[in-house]
Amino acid sequence: MLELRPNCECCDRDLPPQSPEARICTFECTFCADCADNILKGTCPNCGGNLVPRPLRPAAALLRHPASSQRVLKPQGCTAKEPIQ
Repeated sequence: MLELRPNCECCDRDLPPQSPEARICTFECTFCADCADNILKGTCPNCGGNLVPRPLRPAAALLRHPASSQRVLKPQGCTAKEPIQ
């Protein structure tokens, strides 16, 4: 089950569970659409995977399986770069 992380790792923008602006990679690294598109050009800076819209969890399911409250932030911000292999 997806963690549904609460913020963008680059700019710390809030990304609530129902936000259509959230983008994730296969490892659930989470970014806002603006950072994903304009800074990262659709590629996760952590793993090199593609960033896609995060699925929305129905409100009833959020009651049983709440989103994560743990924020992940890159203190240096984000830049597009080659991932560590």
